[in-house]
Amino acid sequence: MPVTPAAPRRSPDAILAELQQAARARLRVYIGAAPGVGKTYSMLQDAHGLRAKGVDVVIGFVETYGRADTEAQVGDLEVVPRRTVAYRGVTLEELDVDAVIARHPAVCVVDELAHTNAPGSARAKRYEDVLALLDAGIGVMTAVNIQHLETLNDAVARATGVRVRETVPDTFLERADEVVNVDVTVGELRTRLREGRIYRPEKIEHALSNFFRKGNLSTLRELALRVVADDVGGKAADYRAREGLAPAVIPERVMVCMSSNPEAPRVVRTGARIAGRLGSRWYAVYVETPSETPDTIKARDAEALQQNIRLAESLGATVVRVHAAKPAEGLIAFAQREGVTHVVFGQTARSRWELLWRGSTLDRFLEAVPDATVQVVPLNGHGQH
Repeated sequence: MPVTPAAPRRSPDAILAELQQAARARLRVYIGAAPGVGKTYSMLQDAHGLRAKGVDVVIGFVETYGRADTEAQVGDLEVVPRRTVAYRGVTLEELDVDAVIARHPAVCVVDELAHTNAPGSARAKRYEDVLALLDAGIGVMTAVNIQHLETLNDAVARATGVRVRETVPDTFLERADEVVNVDVTVGELRTRLREGRIYRPEKIEHALSNFFRKGNLSTLRELALRVVADDVGGKAADYRAREGLAPAVIPERVMVCMSSNPEAPRVVRTGARIAGRLGSRWYAVYVETPSETPDTIKARDAEALQQNIRLAESLGATVVRVHAAKPAEGLIAFAQREGVTHVVFGQTARSRWELLWRGSTLDRFLEAVPDATVQVVPLNGHGQH
């Protein structure tokens, strides 16, 4: 008689996690790179979808900013009246947590997660209001822009020149059951802005030439992708650990070959995008050769290198400095030691005679690490090849 293998015994941690998951209210966070990507619109759209399935959904607080598409999406969803607060001769409106708890829906929609509540409120920040709703057993759908995450505050300020004062601790995202990235292309977002679908007409030109510059939006978009990828990867790893499962069979590792080339940020951003899509850890590796030690490197190159390092760190890379006689030697040794699966090179234009005489770092790398997937980003100027 054939014997059916016994199912793997589940660990106490796995059983406890399942019980806690079933008992607690669920939190879904919608993240976007900038105002106007459609976070609130998507959240309301999903709220209608839940209600159509018989789920009791209410709006606790939604800010439409006069956007017609968003206002239309509110539709006939039930709205819990806001709490009013008199402050310095002005009447402010806030989420009424007590009223939502008294109504006790299955799910409450709460916009503007990073908002600071009016003085005298029971809690200082709206994300604390959301935690109070979750503690009361009410599921929450909420939205926030990437620049409001606490640990990204400095990175966003360096990249965009704009420091956001209202922030949400990253631990809040750890509480989330799902993090949704609402993403549109940079071109589409700027088109929406020009068409008056984000800000009033008098603010459009200023926004286009400041916060909504293409470079700013690209960086913010990359950060948003990275946060969601990290969330997915972290939750998958936690699940495997709880269930006693082996780690992923082939963990992805991305290596960006960083240099002192002023155009190297293109290579760094490409690597960040790849790592974000894969949900993988990634390294920005700089090979310090005898010609670029702290004592011998040119001041211009040293400054460019530091800028590239800061960018890589802001996008979530682990920056590694390797000492080697030639770039190829250092990159090959690191890739083989760390099991790198994806590599991003920056390649400058070089003469045929120079390639024949000195050879190509890329060619040497491909010969030594043939199983890695390689992407080449064309560059101008000097730097490691």
